[in-house]
Amino acid sequence: MAKLIYSAIASLDGYVADEDGNFDWAAPDEEVHAFVNDLERPVGTYLYGRRMYDVMVAWETAHTFTDQQPVIQDFAEIWQAADKIVYSKTLETVSSARTRIERDFDLEAVRQLKARAARDITVGGPDLAAQAIKAGLVDECQLFVAPVLVGGGKRSLPDGVHLTLELLDERRFGNGTVYLHYRTTT
Repeated sequence: MAKLIYSAIASLDGYVADEDGNFDWAAPDEEVHAFVNDLERPVGTYLYGRRMYDVMVAWETAHTFTDQQPVIQDFAEIWQAADKIVYSKTLETVSSARTRIERDFDLEAVRQLKARAARDITVGGPDLAAQAIKAGLVDECQLFVAPVLVGGGKRSLPDGVHLTLELLDERRFGNGTVYLHYRTTT
C-alpha cells in the first residue's frame, strides 16, 4: 500500500502563505530544492486543490525556461512524470499532461487509491491536506520550516486535530531551513 504524504514549506510560525497570500519567502535555495527533488522521486500521484494546482502547473513548461539551474529541470521532469488529480468544482480543463479533475475530495476514493497505488501519493495545499489529515488518511508529514515569521496567513496544519507523530528524520540546511519528517502513529 502506498503512503499518503503531506509536504509543505512553512514559516516558523506555521504559515504556508502570509496574510496577503505571498509565499516568496518560501522559495527553496538550490540545496533545499535538490533535497526536495530526492523526496519527490518516489511519488506517483499528486493530489491538489485548485489553487495549489494553479501554482504547480508552471512545472509543466519549466523545461522551456532559459538559463535554469539543473535542479529546476530535475524537478520539472519529476513533476511531469507523475499523475495529478485536481479537486475543483469550477475548473473546466487542465493544462498539464497526466492530469484529471475530480469534483469532490472523496475520502473513500483516496483510501482506495492508496490501497492500489504502487508509488507514494502526496497531498498538496493546506486545505486539501486538512481534510485528509482529519480523516486519518495522511501517513507522513514532511515539513520544511523556513527561518521567517510572517505573523499570520494560511496555516500549514489544521486547527482542531490531535495526532501523535513519530520523528523519522530531520535535517538543517545552510539557509536556515529545517526539514522535519514525521509518521502519524494514531
